Amino acid sequence: MSKKKPESISEIPTLVIDADLLIIGGGNAGCFSAIEAKKLNPDLKVVIMEKAHISRSGATAAGMDALNTYIPNGKTPEDLVRWSRSQVGGGPIREDLALSNAQNLNEAVEDLERWGLPILRDEEGNAKYRGSWDISIHGEQLKPIMAEKALEMGAEVYNRVAATALLMDGDRCVGAMGFGVRDGKFYVFRAKATIVSTGGACGLYKSYTSDATNSHHQTWMCPFNVGTGYAMGIRQGAEMTSFEQRWVATRTKDFCGPVDTISVGYKAAIINAKGERILQKHYAHLGGDKAPRYIRANAPMDEWLAGRGPTYADTTHLSPEEVKELKTDYLNERPSFVLFLAARGQDVTKEPIEVYGSDPYVVGGHTQSGYWVDIERMTTVPGLFAAGETAGGNPNKFVGGCAAEGKLATRGALKYSASVSLPALDQAQVEREKERVFAPLFKGPDFDGVSPLEMEERMQRLMDEYAGGTSQFYRTNEERLDYALKNLKMLQSQVEFLYAKDLHDLKDAHEIIDRLEVAEVLVHHLKARKETRWPGWQTRSDYPEIDPNLDCFVETRRNKETGEIESFTRPYEQIVPGDRDKP
Repeated sequence: MSKKKPESISEIPTLVIDADLLIIGGGNAGCFSAIEAKKLNPDLKVVIMEKAHISRSGATAAGMDALNTYIPNGKTPEDLVRWSRSQVGGGPIREDLALSNAQNLNEAVEDLERWGLPILRDEEGNAKYRGSWDISIHGEQLKPIMAEKALEMGAEVYNRVAATALLMDGDRCVGAMGFGVRDGKFYVFRAKATIVSTGGACGLYKSYTSDATNSHHQTWMCPFNVGTGYAMGIRQGAEMTSFEQRWVATRTKDFCGPVDTISVGYKAAIINAKGERILQKHYAHLGGDKAPRYIRANAPMDEWLAGRGPTYADTTHLSPEEVKELKTDYLNERPSFVLFLAARGQDVTKEPIEVYGSDPYVVGGHTQSGYWVDIERMTTVPGLFAAGETAGGNPNKFVGGCAAEGKLATRGALKYSASVSLPALDQAQVEREKERVFAPLFKGPDFDGVSPLEMEERMQRLMDEYAGGTSQFYRTNEERLDYALKNLKMLQSQVEFLYAKDLHDLKDAHEIIDRLEVAEVLVHHLKARKETRWPGWQTRSDYPEIDPNLDCFVETRRNKETGEIESFTRPYEQIVPGDRDKP
């Protein structure tokens, strides 16, 4: 936007860009989608719509020290599916998606190495594993490597353009719309096929680290992934799956640093205040150190409830050299945590590192929340495909799996787009969305409204206290969920009072609008699963046991006529043989 603010919305320029393939979100999966498209057909016009800047956007923006899935010699894609299935208590998972993803996983990881990612290898050239499936890397430049390859292949990137809505032709997606967070222009992207790869949803819940200094971005997940990709589809009646299977992780307390770096990388057991090894002492019947991920993530919080907190990662066995290596790892991942240890003068060989649970996230690359997709990764909205964190049904994808899914979604999208053409632009639809998008920016100077931050804080506290947040040790019940829905509806009715002083505020306003959309769907999923299948990820105090009748997928979609969220189920199908609870 020019230095002089336009007098009216009609003065804001509208840019229309046509493409063969539109990718919303230039993170990990988005970059791989673009690269795959240009590799399959260099003549295609591939456009990436990115809210930030592609060189450092998405969940991998700050780098990684490991890739959590890579199939070692002697193992098969089916073995990875069995492991993934066991990590969510035997499912249900979409085994068709998980298997096709596993079959393409190693190729995607090896692509990264060919492009310049250093993978740590032994003298024989084998990747160094730090667990059963995860390999160590020097990943500080992980995201720039992907971005540079996408640009080298010829993808056209529109940086700093925030998506706000899908462009529709009846029930078919034919692109997306949004606005420039720096230039203030309205963008309309028309495309034969669209892939949404905007990451998961952070900031639905209040983080326990939030305080008066406004540290609400002290989260485990990328705070700029707010669920916009989900929200745009929800508004168009897309079917969503498994939102109740939230991701909750054990983190270094107060700094939300990764704990696998210590527990897996440096063999630091998780202990309680009595010095007991939690998983061996109190969770042996559930698998101990090899228990499913949700058990291991929830155990420290259960120890607090049992009166055995605080909880720690036991670093007292580390050598001085290992401590130096550990701190170096954290300088590459969570440098503020190293400063915290230094400020306290903490010697981690004498005082272990305290750990705690994170706030919950909707993140389909770790659990299986997201769009319901077919094997081509097309959603229930024709022309709209999903990849990475936005695609549901397939947990434990992580970086390599999300990259592989970017390739798979592109193959499906190009197959679909070969038989369709672009319709004429619906100018009325464009004008309606433009009016909605910029309305908060044109409230009068005396307008007595609500700031995006005020609404965000109200929503986060509501979700935390009533929909199973950290302050409630992830527990909720029917009455609290009903209260949450009632008040989320109230907040949604107050969206018209949101105001924005500038374009940054406008971005924040649309992020809270999208978060409210996702939060409502999440609460409906928590209500529909009247059991406790994944404690911590999904804990119902009023239904503490597993209900065998709910060995299925919980689904939702917004009825476009009534506007209400409808819940229903889909059956689980086991494809890979074996005991579902065993890797």
